[in-house]
Amino acid sequence: MGLFGVAAVLQALATSRASDVPVLDPRLLVRLARQPVFLLALTANLVGFALHLLALQRLPLFLVQAVIAGSVAVTAVLSIRVFGVGLRRRQWGAVALVVLGLLLLAPTATGEDRVEGGAGSALVLALAVAVLLAVATWVRHVPGPLGAVLLGLLAGAGFGVVALCGRLLPELGPDLLTSPFTYVLVVAGATAYFVYSAAMQRGTVTTATAAMVVTQTVVPALAGLALGDAVRSGFVPLAVAGFGLALAGALGLARFEAPVVPAV
Repeated sequence: MGLFGVAAVLQALATSRASDVPVLDPRLLVRLARQPVFLLALTANLVGFALHLLALQRLPLFLVQAVIAGSVAVTAVLSIRVFGVGLRRRQWGAVALVVLGLLLLAPTATGEDRVEGGAGSALVLALAVAVLLAVATWVRHVPGPLGAVLLGLLAGAGFGVVALCGRLLPELGPDLLTSPFTYVLVVAGATAYFVYSAAMQRGTVTTATAAMVVTQTVVPALAGLALGDAVRSGFVPLAVAGFGLALAGALGLARFEAPVVPAV
């Protein structure tokens, strides 16, 4: 969670310095790759993802994705230092909601059962990635915060596919090379990261990230429950409350608008 929050702020800094590149233009990634701050963001994301993948191998999607949603709180707090804008009482309340929600969720998960995708699941997920990229290409011209929200939602869907693939992967080992979910995961991750960078071109880091959190959290959590993820017996109300509070807090931080750092 912490690594993803740090990476979002670093990525926003890098993206602000490539404002002359059209939204969703592949040249954006070339421009970003030339910046040390972006390489730091990418490194933080890769390390965070490795830890994320380990968690997905052991815990239900609803818990893991709610924790990832908490990265919005880390992003908002770090933005105080990086962008020079303070959190108001309402935003601190949203941070507290995220923390409380995660505390409530912690004891609700069972880490015993693995889930498996049915025949054709990898193909369905690959098609979903293709569709979201096509839709992102269509909405890339929507200006301002609405464009950031739409692209953020699509990026979150891509990261949701990543989470689903991570949950459906076999045990870490040689079988990963033969699993189709491994390759869908890589393509979905690259696509989502690209669209997320485009969302930051349209709006602030918190707007893009809060929108991304919605689909990144809710879609894989519901899919995981459908696939067989379980809540500890008797803890369903606590899990629902915790998930709702964590998500509500993350969305509440969408109103925290940090100014974009000008290109240098």
